[in-house]
Amino acid sequence: MNTSYIFLAAGFEEIEALTVLDVMRRAGMDVKTVSITSEHNVTGAHGIPVKADLLYHEVDFITPEWLIIPGGMPGAENLSKFGPLNTLLINQAQSGKIAAICAAPAVVLAPLGILDGKEATCYPGFEGRMTDAVRRDAPVIALDRLITANGPSSALRFALAIVANSMGESVAQEVGSGMLFYPKNVNFYF
Repeated sequence: MNTSYIFLAAGFEEIEALTVLDVMRRAGMDVKTVSITSEHNVTGAHGIPVKADLLYHEVDFITPEWLIIPGGMPGAENLSKFGPLNTLLINQAQSGKIAAICAAPAVVLAPLGILDGKEATCYPGFEGRMTDAVRRDAPVIALDRLITANGPSSALRFALAIVANSMGESVAQEVGSGMLFYPKNVNFYF
């Protein structure tokens, strides 16, 4: 299993980034946080500083498993303005996996054409930016190589959808149960 990366920019949504990081590591996945700034310490939308594992310019992104984009404002806007990440996402969309939550599907992925013709969800009020996507009002939309979610309350479901995609539904169920998350049906992240 290749390394996955969660990108951090000033103003990122802390719950969305750290929940995904925690859940993926509980599942035994190799996942690293990456600052797109010149500093390891990145402050989230609610003033919580997080020390990223890596700086963007230090990473050789050869065949990553997942590129994960948290939302939050102005975090999503800051990520969308970072040209090297845009290029990486466009290349990853050809054959790799991408996950984005909250404002990120609309603010980061949609302008790059990554959502064109695909089912996706985002934070309420940002749907108008996803004009070429098949917009769905759901907490999480999990496709084979694209997972989107609508916001902080869906962060756990979003993270478990990533785990289910990579490691199988039974591993996601085991991790979720260990966190006292008991789904009412098999597709617990929809």
